[in-house]
Amino acid sequence: MSSTSSCLVTKLSHYVSLSEADCDRLAKLERAERIFDAGREVYQGGDENKDLYVVKHGWAFSFTDLPDGRRQIVKIHHPGDVIGFADVTLKHSTTTLRTVEEVCLCPFPKSSLDEILRESPKLSALLLSIALRDQVVLIDVLRAMGRMSAQERVSYMLLDLISRLRITNPGMTDTIRLPMTQSQIADYLGLTNVYISKTFIRMEEDGYIHRDQHRLQILREDAMIELTDFHDRYADMDTSWFPQD
Repeated sequence: MSSTSSCLVTKLSHYVSLSEADCDRLAKLERAERIFDAGREVYQGGDENKDLYVVKHGWAFSFTDLPDGRRQIVKIHHPGDVIGFADVTLKHSTTTLRTVEEVCLCPFPKSSLDEILRESPKLSALLLSIALRDQVVLIDVLRAMGRMSAQERVSYMLLDLISRLRITNPGMTDTIRLPMTQSQIADYLGLTNVYISKTFIRMEEDGYIHRDQHRLQILREDAMIELTDFHDRYADMDTSWFPQD
């Protein structure tokens, strides 16, 4: 597969200029492609953790089951994401991966990182930085889920989604495709379906958003940022300390 068609290359090139060799190394990770239907479990928590996955197209999410049978979605995955980095040091997966819609995943063994770690210090530093940044994002999410109202949580989620999607879609303005169901959104935000439904309706009435089936337009982004004290952790990254080619 050509590196020019790699969504992973597109995502990482947002932060640093990648050499042709680095682009080829990343494109190799997307050589094998597997299509999964909507609602399919790719792997389960507790499975042997041998592979990571690059998302080529489609949405998926990682979740864990609570003792009483409820589900907590802990991460939403988009094209260009590498699924499994959080568990890379563990022998078994800590979450279950399920597709939201038809998804194309590119599985690769953890051992494939060997070439990148040995031969590309800059790319290694970038992958490490993204993993560490995700820990900062997790703190932001915990703050949002633990202390915010329903409208603030939904606003935070939408701002986070559009900020992430803009990295691989530079022309994106104020509209995203949102294929997740209200039940899935509720399981991500720790709310009920009723709360999610009422919150979306209220946000439309107040002019914050406009919905058209699976497309959602953010009409008052600045007001939502002020409401949630949202910080975009994705647009910029301090790469001043990265090794130089």
